[in-house]
Amino acid sequence: MKDILIIDDDRFLTDSLGRFLASHGFDVRKSHTAADGFHCMADKQPNLLVLDLGLPDQDGISLCRRVRAQWKFPILMLTSRGASMDKVVGLEVGADDYLTKPFDVNEFLARVRALLRRANEYYESVSEGQDLIQVGPLSINGPARTVAVHGNPIDTTETEFKIISYLAANAGRAISREMLFETIWGYDIEFSSNSLEVLIYRLRNKMEQSKAPNLIKTIRGYGYKLEVV
Repeated sequence: MKDILIIDDDRFLTDSLGRFLASHGFDVRKSHTAADGFHCMADKQPNLLVLDLGLPDQDGISLCRRVRAQWKFPILMLTSRGASMDKVVGLEVGADDYLTKPFDVNEFLARVRALLRRANEYYESVSEGQDLIQVGPLSINGPARTVAVHGNPIDTTETEFKIISYLAANAGRAISREMLFETIWGYDIEFSSNSLEVLIYRLRNKMEQSKAPNLIKTIRGYGYKLEVV
């Protein structure tokens, strides 16, 4: 049975989501502060974290960054309506998906199931059994979840790792934005207009810091391609 940790200071919401998830066969733990939530994760890693940004003792972005520095389980971020920059920043620091409050519980359940499924199946689906993907100076170790350029390690968030791994596994092939959404997040989510571009921009910057050529090319009006050099 999958274990889900919900961190949100809205007790009515956590109780409601807890009952709803339990009725669908999940074990649910609830926390209402960042400090208590982090202690819960340290005590037992969940299979998935549902994290609200508006916590009383620490903002969710900072907690997300702290969590991602230690663990790789998927994170579903909850944001307030209209907080588009929070969504982008949340994805940058390692959240895997987001939902805007208020949301439909059936959509919430679909996101949870998709993230858990992707956590189990992702690496096999993108690497097609390869432990190591090598594209020019870029090397990706799937089991170790590491990326390096010219042998120099690059620190990536989980979402960035998924993006670069999928592009590398399909090096030389143009990948549409829709295909990236479907493969990385499990469905065609409605991002703000520049969120994927922000993640690609961050990947390019990290690679350039290791003196790599611009391997990720933008296919205007379509998507992206990792060039074979």
